[in-house]
Amino acid sequence: MIELEQVSYGYGDRTLLSDISMKLAPGSFHFLTGPSGAGKTTLIKLCYAELIASQGRVSLFDQDAQRMTRDDVAKARRRIGVVHQDCQFLDHLSVAENVSLPLTVSGRSLENPSELDDLLAWVGLTGQSDAKPPELSGGERQRAALARAVVMSPDVILADEPTGNIDWDMSLRLLKLLVELNKMGKTVLIATHDMNLIRSAKAQIQARVLRISNRQLQLAGADL
Repeated sequence: MIELEQVSYGYGDRTLLSDISMKLAPGSFHFLTGPSGAGKTTLIKLCYAELIASQGRVSLFDQDAQRMTRDDVAKARRRIGVVHQDCQFLDHLSVAENVSLPLTVSGRSLENPSELDDLLAWVGLTGQSDAKPPELSGGERQRAALARAVVMSPDVILADEPTGNIDWDMSLRLLKLLVELNKMGKTVLIATHDMNLIRSAKAQIQARVLRISNRQLQLAGADL
């Protein structure tokens, strides 16, 4: 689905990632760890062609990201849901409108309007569907961000520190939703520095733990 082969990336004269190889196979679950500033967000951006590798090859659904047109990238991103750490919303729109925004932008609509209600219920936001984003708590914002990321029914979910700004109980709730998506066949990659979150996944899912260290990507442990 998404594959990086000997990929390097840097900012200016500083190399952040060097000779990175990684494959996100269909239905796989990965954790990406590493200290702040190690390049976790950069690696995720390479995975959906927000950034283009300085060296090496990034393949999105068997297409070379470097050779993809703008339309190619747009089509590929419909198959990739991204949950950003600093999830941004349009504050003048309701939660329901924000969640359905990817559909609006792509000119698509749900086959059944009740599907949006079902999605909001799945993330526990039924009572907040008409609320504006500033009215939401941190945990509610992250769950709304997850709902927005999966509204197009993507094949891959990339989550960048999704539990970084929420409490432990809410972190576990969000993890459970991501595990459920994986059990539905979705490929999941979660960037996190929270080792407790990874340990909590142990009883729920098999996952690979990858660590960025000294610009390299290493296997941090066997299957959980």
